[in-house]
This record gives sequence, C-alpha cells and structure tokens, in this order.
Amino acid sequence: MELLQTILITAVTLAILVTIHEFGHFWVARRCGIKVLRFSIGFGTPLYRWHDKHGTEFVIAALPLGGYVKMLDEREGEVAEDELQYAFNRKPVSYRLATVAAGPLANFLLAIVVYWCVFIGGVTGVVPIIDKVEPGSVAALASLEPGQEIVAVDGEPTPTWQALHLRLMQRIGESGPLEFSVKYPDSSIVYGSSAELDEWMVGDEASDLVGGIGLTLYRPTILAVIGQVVDDSPAQQAGLQAGDKILSADGEAVADWAAWVDYVRARPGQVIELIYLRDNEQLSTLLTPATKYSEDKTSYGQVGVGVQLPEWPEKMKRSFSYGPVDAMVQALDRTWSMSVFTLESIKKMLTGLISPKNLSGPITIAKVASASANSGWEAYLGFLALLSISLGVLNLLPIPVLDGGHIMYGLVEVLTGKEVSMRIQMLGYQLGVVIILGVMILALYNDISRL
Repeated sequence: MELLQTILITAVTLAILVTIHEFGHFWVARRCGIKVLRFSIGFGTPLYRWHDKHGTEFVIAALPLGGYVKMLDEREGEVAEDELQYAFNRKPVSYRLATVAAGPLANFLLAIVVYWCVFIGGVTGVVPIIDKVEPGSVAALASLEPGQEIVAVDGEPTPTWQALHLRLMQRIGESGPLEFSVKYPDSSIVYGSSAELDEWMVGDEASDLVGGIGLTLYRPTILAVIGQVVDDSPAQQAGLQAGDKILSADGEAVADWAAWVDYVRARPGQVIELIYLRDNEQLSTLLTPATKYSEDKTSYGQVGVGVQLPEWPEKMKRSFSYGPVDAMVQALDRTWSMSVFTLESIKKMLTGLISPKNLSGPITIAKVASASANSGWEAYLGFLALLSISLGVLNLLPIPVLDGGHIMYGLVEVLTGKEVSMRIQMLGYQLGVVIILGVMILALYNDISRL
C-alpha cells in the first residue's frame, strides 16, 4: 500500500511539473503562430488522446517521466506549401527563442504561485536551539553554547531549522569565516561570533549539515511510546497497541525510543519479557522479535512497531503569515534565492566542491515526494516548488537537447545573423544526449546506493 501511494504521489507530482513546462512551450508557440502537432504528457504508448479545433493532438502516455510539444518543422518532416508559414523553423529567431524559453519560465511561475499560496496560508517552523556542541568543531571554535538560539548565519536570518539548513547549504565547499549571531533564551541581546571554514565538507555527501559544523539541535526526547503496530507482526501477536509506553525489557529500564530500538535489534528470535503502560495500568507480555538480515547478511531483530512522535513545545514553534502583497514579495525572493542556489550547487559540483553523491534521481524524488505529502500540504507544496525551480534551472543550462541548448543556438544566430548549421547542431545534440544519459545513470546509481 505504501509503495502504491509513493508511485501515485510521484506520478501526480511529475505530471504537474511536466504539464506546466510543456504548456509554457505550447501557449507561446500558439501566440507566435506556430502550429503545434502534438502535446504529450509522458512517453510511449498513448493511453488517452484527443484533438482540438486547431488539429493539435493531446496525448497522455504510459511512461510519466516527461513530456514534449511537437511543432510543425521542416527539419522533422515534409511540410505542405500552404502550412510553411506555421512552421517553427520559418519563424523569426525572436519567436523561436520565446517559444523555447517559455517552458522553463513556466516552471518558475509555478514556483512563484505555489510559494505565494504557502506564504498566504502561513508557514510554521522550529526554532534552531543548540542542544550540544562537539569539542573542536566549527561551532566550538565559534564559542557557541548549548541553549543558545541561532538568530542568523552570515548576516542572513535563521528563524527556523529550514532557514538554518539553507544558509549552511550555501557554504558547502567554501573557505573563509562563517559568522553566527546567537542569543540566550528570554534575552534580546544578540552576540556575534565566527569560525574559519576550510573547504568545508568538500567531497562529502551533505546529509547532516548541522552536524557538519559540530552542532546538535534541541528536539524533544522521543519516548518509547508506540505510534503504530503492523498487522500480523510480533508486536501485534504479543498484544501491543498504539499508545503503549515501553517501561522495561527483561528487567532493564527503557529510557527512550532509541534505546528500545537498539534492544530489539540486538535480539533477533529471542524472547523479551516486556513491561509496558496502557491507560495508567502496568501490563506485561512476552515478545519475540522476527529475524531480519541486512545487506551484509548481519541478522537483527524487528517487532513491527512505529514511534509516536512527541509534540514540540509551543515556545519552540515559529509561525509566519503574510498578506497578498507581502506573500508575493516573499515568493519572488524565495524563487530567486533557490534558483541562484541551484546554479551555485551545479557549479560547485562541476568544480569538485560538492560530491556527485549528492546528485539524486527518480527514486529519491519519489521518496521525498511521498514523505513531504505525508508531512502535510505545506511540506509537499514547498517540495513541488523546489522541484519546479530545479527543472527550470536545469532546462536553461546550455546543453544541446535541453531548452538551454536551443536558446544557445538562437543567440548565436542573433549575434552572427546566420542559423547554426545542421551538422553542428546534430553533433551538439549527440554530445548533449551523452551528457544527459551520463548524469541520469549517475543519479540512478546514487539512488540505488542509498537504498
């Protein structure tokens, strides 16, 4: 059921992004007098098709991993004499450039609209409060202390965990001072400090940026309280239910969920005498973890329960709401900053400052899409906007096959007054295909490695 949900959410997400992107091409092409032969969402066998009054065929195909708009073009087939005026290649270069650029621009517009809706509805985040500082780390060198709130990094406000992560992401692979602004609880005095970065996290997979500077942020203790019980699992057979709090196992007190997980994993197939609390009544049962095996064939125990996550204290939550105008300003700023960040990340990856292990493919996209959808509309819409920005930026890269490659050829034509020869264009397309396939294979390899 979970796999089906992931596939469905991913298909819907990709369909939204592709439809908006291709509609940008389609809409501008129509305004430029270019005849559109086909508007396809997906590739492969058509599942459903219809035609409009202009003769355009609309297709929903079997493989929802992209889409395309096919226009009338003499380079792709013979064109009747009376339709030459509607061919893409016969239009002025300005019309062709506008049509090609419209796809990525549509993705940026989608991101702006989505962010605007998110900011209108209000956003909530968790305040970044320091819990622990690792000795000798960047944070320790900056004299950061447990209990302090990180107010800003490099002069940019960090009111939430998300904002802090974004600021740290922008410093991956860099050297120089990393500046912090912090304050103590119930105090308005802000203190400044800094520490030197030296090619920070170069070549590393940026999975824990906060940990990378030697910090652990405060979060509520996750108690050993069961949130979900899997059907036909050892936990269900032992009579455990959602809401039960594990008190002890084999006479040993269970301090928190992590301790409980460690205890179970270390005892595959072994009977555990369990004491737990249900509705203020102390009960006991015998539980035998199922034996599972990791990739290296090491056995571990599993009982089939999920955790009940604790509520964050209200004082650690931070909410923001905006009027229509302010929300639009915030949406434009967020779209711009994320576009610049995406470009900088690509540059750092090409120069070796960011590990290519950070490149993600369809499996990671599917997992994040599903997880964000399960976290609520705010998280899902934020991910949708980020993905739309990434699609827009990547399509503008000057790589033949991508929209950016077509734009590059168009700009050369504007500067020289002559269209780039078909021979050079075809060589460029072949090179572009090799580059894109290489990136896709690397991304898919990274996805499988993470599994």
